[in-house]
Amino acid sequence: HVDVLILLPSGTLMGGNRTTANRYAQLLEALGHTVTIHDQLADEPPDVLIAIHALKSHEALSKFHTLHPGIPTVLVLAGTDIYPEPSKLALQSIRIADRLVVLQDSALRKIPAENREKARTIIQSAEAAPGPQAGRSSESFDICVVGHLRPVKDPLRAAAAARQLPPTSTIRIQHAGGIRGEEFAALVEREQVENPRYTWLGELPAAQARELIAASRLQVLSSITEGGAQVLGESIVSGTPLLASRHDAALSLLGEDYPGLFDIGDTGHLAALMIRAETEPAFLAELQSRTHSLAGQFAPQRERDAWCDLLSELCYQPSGTMRSPDEQSD
Repeated sequence: HVDVLILLPSGTLMGGNRTTANRYAQLLEALGHTVTIHDQLADEPPDVLIAIHALKSHEALSKFHTLHPGIPTVLVLAGTDIYPEPSKLALQSIRIADRLVVLQDSALRKIPAENREKARTIIQSAEAAPGPQAGRSSESFDICVVGHLRPVKDPLRAAAAARQLPPTSTIRIQHAGGIRGEEFAALVEREQVENPRYTWLGELPAAQARELIAASRLQVLSSITEGGAQVLGESIVSGTPLLASRHDAALSLLGEDYPGLFDIGDTGHLAALMIRAETEPAFLAELQSRTHSLAGQFAPQRERDAWCDLLSELCYQPSGTMRSPDEQSD
């Protein structure tokens, strides 16, 4: 048993970072640890600090390291920490932390070679909505996009591809996500007016977003970059195949030979894949078969075991006794 502080970037006690922290808290509590989530350092130090974001948490991580050099720190690297390249501050955080966590293997290449040995890949587990195929329409071929509208997500790529479909297609695009860039408010409004195949659902609670994924024939993940893409795992465990852009997370988690990949920003190729999935049963079956074969890597027990191993190597001797602060700093 250890006391863990999950450190959020300052001022982000709500939103996506909090959701990530809550996931880790539930996982670690299930392992028997005590977990606190905060965006400030506590007066009494924990046994282990887990910081989310190398760049946004740099100041607090650096301060903690100075005040408590014998207490182990874990840094969870977000996509924006390492793509397109780590910033100077992010690299400083990477050097400070005792262990680094990345969400897929390709991200390891972005870590300087001298720091790579302390990095661990821990794939985020995913939960499926119950009854995955119960809500699938027989009258239309529904494709979902689950992700906030911000530039790195290239969020309207599926909508643009839908404009290129033939009149005979029954494909509909249903998009769930909050507007995170001012320019997207007008773009979404225009898309809904001009594109009868596109519907924006706004930001949905996590459970409803999983239901949307489960009720869809496909999900499109069109991001320019991703750290780990939680929705990718949710799609896989729901039995909903993906059409994904060729960024590191997709290539690592789906495989470079996955048949549903398209080049980043390639609207025409995405449209062609949509049509193939709708009209070629063998192609859709191939996507579904690959999806089924990938589900195991997103199992919750696998993630729990990885975190258990990480905390054990940081905090415990082989005999199972906890390391002292002096031993931890050696």
